[in-house]
Amino acid sequence: MVDFLAENNLCGQAILRIVSRGNAIIAELLRLSDFIPAVFRLKDKSDQQKYGDIICDFSYFKGPEYYEGKLEAKPDLQDLDEEFRENNIEILSRFYLAFESVHKYIVDLNRYLDDLHEGVYIQQTLETVLLNEDGKQLLCEALYLYGVMLLVIDQKIEGDVRERMLVSYYRYSAARSSADSNMDDICKLLRSTGFSSQPGARRPANYPESYFHRVPISATFISMVIGRLRSDDIYNQVSAYPLPEHRSTALANQAAMLYVCLFFSPSILQTQQAKMREIVDKYFPDNWVISIYMGITVNLVEAWDPYKAAKTALNYTLDSANVKEQATRYAISMETLRPQVQQLLKEGFLREEIILDNIPKLLNCLRDCNVAIRWLMLHSAESAYDPNNKKLRQIKDQVLNDSKYNPKILFQLLLDAAQLEFTLKEMFKQMLSEKQIKWESYKKEGSERMTELAEVFSGVKPLTRVEKNENLQAWFREISKQIESLNYEDSTAAGRKTVQLIQALVEVQEFHQLESNLQVCQFLADTRKFLHQMIRTINIKEEVLITMQIVGDLSYAWQIIDSFTSIMQESIRVSSSMVTKLRATFLKLASALDLPLLRINQVNSADLLSVSQFYSGELVAYVRKVLQIIPESMFTSLAKIIKLQIHDIIEVPTRLDKDKLKDYSQLGARYEVAKLTHDISIFTEGILMMKTTLVGIIKVDPKQLLEDGIRKELVKRVAYALHKGLIFNPKAKIQDWQSVYQSTHIPIPKFPPVDESATFIGRLCREILRITDPKVTCYIDQMNTWYDLKSHQEVTSKRLFSEIQSSLGTFGLNGLDRLLCFMIVKELQNFLTMIQKTILKDKGAVEVFKAMLGAVNPVQGIVGNASKVYASAVAKTPKIWGPYLEVIMKVGQMQILRQQIANELNYSCKFDSKHLAAALENINKSLLADIEAHYQDPSLPYPKEDNTLLYEITAYLEAAGIHNPLNKIYITTKRLPFFPILNFLFIIAQLPKLQYSRNQGMTCRKSTDPVDWTPLVLGLLTLLKQFHSRYTQQFLALIGQFVRSIMEQCTSQKIPDMPSDVVGALMFLEDYVKYTKLSRKVAEAHVPSFIFDEFRTIL
Repeated sequence: MVDFLAENNLCGQAILRIVSRGNAIIAELLRLSDFIPAVFRLKDKSDQQKYGDIICDFSYFKGPEYYEGKLEAKPDLQDLDEEFRENNIEILSRFYLAFESVHKYIVDLNRYLDDLHEGVYIQQTLETVLLNEDGKQLLCEALYLYGVMLLVIDQKIEGDVRERMLVSYYRYSAARSSADSNMDDICKLLRSTGFSSQPGARRPANYPESYFHRVPISATFISMVIGRLRSDDIYNQVSAYPLPEHRSTALANQAAMLYVCLFFSPSILQTQQAKMREIVDKYFPDNWVISIYMGITVNLVEAWDPYKAAKTALNYTLDSANVKEQATRYAISMETLRPQVQQLLKEGFLREEIILDNIPKLLNCLRDCNVAIRWLMLHSAESAYDPNNKKLRQIKDQVLNDSKYNPKILFQLLLDAAQLEFTLKEMFKQMLSEKQIKWESYKKEGSERMTELAEVFSGVKPLTRVEKNENLQAWFREISKQIESLNYEDSTAAGRKTVQLIQALVEVQEFHQLESNLQVCQFLADTRKFLHQMIRTINIKEEVLITMQIVGDLSYAWQIIDSFTSIMQESIRVSSSMVTKLRATFLKLASALDLPLLRINQVNSADLLSVSQFYSGELVAYVRKVLQIIPESMFTSLAKIIKLQIHDIIEVPTRLDKDKLKDYSQLGARYEVAKLTHDISIFTEGILMMKTTLVGIIKVDPKQLLEDGIRKELVKRVAYALHKGLIFNPKAKIQDWQSVYQSTHIPIPKFPPVDESATFIGRLCREILRITDPKVTCYIDQMNTWYDLKSHQEVTSKRLFSEIQSSLGTFGLNGLDRLLCFMIVKELQNFLTMIQKTILKDKGAVEVFKAMLGAVNPVQGIVGNASKVYASAVAKTPKIWGPYLEVIMKVGQMQILRQQIANELNYSCKFDSKHLAAALENINKSLLADIEAHYQDPSLPYPKEDNTLLYEITAYLEAAGIHNPLNKIYITTKRLPFFPILNFLFIIAQLPKLQYSRNQGMTCRKSTDPVDWTPLVLGLLTLLKQFHSRYTQQFLALIGQFVRSIMEQCTSQKIPDMPSDVVGALMFLEDYVKYTKLSRKVAEAHVPSFIFDEFRTIL
């Protein structure tokens, strides 16, 4: 019969693929459970108020039109909904695919069972598959994994959160329109069960059996799987645990599978007392806390409480006398095992011959250790007992008292057992690799000794007082041939023959009175020793390693090991050499990865890498968490050193009276500094002793661990210092997993917000915007300084950015620049929304724009009765200009700040990194020249879309200040009607508020109606830059027409002075040319040169 798991066995491969996928799905669910967006929990009142209308549970499906109508009625909600969709669609899609894969899993399993029933697989039925060892394991695993998936989903992703995520995905994706979407089935399977993992929460009625029955599964299949799990040792684990008192540990994995599968047949739990008694007697006679999958623990006392038969059967296990007996047994085990293991671990005790002579004893010691550790860790775990359940509290207290539970002693035994396992495995692996070579060398030595003895008795080879004996000569020669003929491949026959040869050598010594000759005796003793070594060596079998692997399983502690973190860290703080022992414990924990990866590996699934990376990553993160105590302790010592050096140790002057020498020596403080410095060096030594270790599939380099740990602690302390230091008057969304700056190993810590800003950079930015607000300050461009509008005192200047550079560094200043950049984007987006939804929807305003458009056409001409036409248009639209001015001034203010930051970055770059500055400038010019050449001749090269050169070089240029913020395109825009005329009317509406001063340029007339000139110009310039250049041309043409028309009117009315509005308009053109670095011809194309000449006489 073909092997069930062979590649050409379709029946075996189909179920193997299903089980492999089941393990991968559980890994994905566990991975995603750490990335649930907090907003879907709707815990905060602020979240409920903000998102309550756009995040719905399954009540949405009762009336989707009602919910969508509510959104359409409020434009603000629509904008929020769109923003929420953009931020969350990626993670929602990932969750939906995971949920869909759970449903697909059970559908595929049912289809496989139907195919078996219908005879699709030739000569295979459900019964024959269950008779096969691999088939039996896979079918049991298939049902068990489905149950685990459902339990993991309910435990890690609350029902309400699931419903909200599914509804949001349904609304935001194409799932509703897709014909082949099985959204309805997924929603039915994963709708809320009412279960809550919070301690003290009530368990819903008929949970989890009603949840498990949402998708029907063949009752025959469930019954047969439970039957096999009840009666068989499906993984042949008992052979690794020969002692009867270890049976429940040997069958622990099978017991966990049976626990989950019983929920598919609740009648057994509820009414079938005989079956439940059989199950409890076989699997749970001495334990009631089990691990069902990768450390997820369950207490049977609580889990089986609603089921009459199960509860009755378990009462015998929970009898006070039985609990005491088990706890006392493990208390005695702990006392006897600790000295035993410590003796074995003494330096030089575990030698090769001792190991080979005592394999059964060593394995028994490991079994006893692991069984004791398992029972005590599970039955003392905090997570296994609900503190609100009185019965559970009593059982836990009894266990802790009767077992004399001490977590430090238990942890010490775990460390020692892990170290012993690690040492034995390494030595055994080495012995296995050298097994044949050593055996052959012992055989050769023994054969040569016999040949030499044969030659001695021939009388040819001289040996003191040995007479010639032809019989002994022939006999020894024959023995030599017999040793030579031993075959390594046939180990059983070789072993039997070797024993006979040893016996023959003992007998020859006795019968032929060879004891009198010491040299002959020595030869015989050596040969016997070599033959003994051959027997020992041939008994080195891989089965011992496999048994050690089975016995050393620590997957049950995948989660509860975290409760020992503080003990681990304390032991490291006391003795940094503890890290080497912890290494063995981490490697023991890494063996838990075998459980989920076995089937994935057997089927050569593409999921192998991602699942391995997830579990390995979890374990490495835990290793980092434990070892983080080393950098923390280092920084605590450093803080003490800094305090001593700043506050206690007085600086020794260059000249000193010898009488005062003792006062300045301060030996106590200096000794303390030396001691603390020594402690720091010891800590770093400790982590480096760990050696490079492969944890799962991730290589852990201790040097990298130390560096990351130090950086993490440094980030935490610097961020805290900045968080506490940069808090201003409080009156004045990228998610972590998406951010390129956030790291899991060296995270940027989050602190409770003290205002609307998320971090200190936000607070700093908003404080700078507050003190340079155009409403209360006036910016003088020539001085690069802000002055207070009322007191005319200096508020701040470009020196501010030098100070920020010296305190936060280049990265801090660059971060401030990036934040301003995003603020500009947000302002411009809100501004465009305002234009489209407010200004262009105002019929009165649109009529004014149309009338104005008619009045100014053609733009090359002159507007008749200009003053009245312009003034009338501005007067008819007064409500528009207030909000318009506010946005333009804000954008302009932020552009000034960005310019100042760019200047400071460029200045410091040229001073501190002149080669970098020169290289960046050159590559920038070269790239621009190449791009210009490409547009003139498209056959010339140009960076392709997938080439990241332009993107990467931009980041460098911005960090070095080699860019002009005014030339940036911040947002993408569409065509807007009346846009040039709108901006033109805006600028002429502001001109009357301004006046020209020879010393200060354009300033506001009244401090009660403030308009700051430079932010106004730069804001308008930035806005126009976001649109097609023809809008700018039309806008400049309208300003030129305004100047010509007003000047024509003045000439006809014989007004000698140039009106202030014209001066303002010409100043705008002058400044526009200056800031955009365009040719003067751009302005002179719209205003005759003689007007500019007259304008310059005023300046």
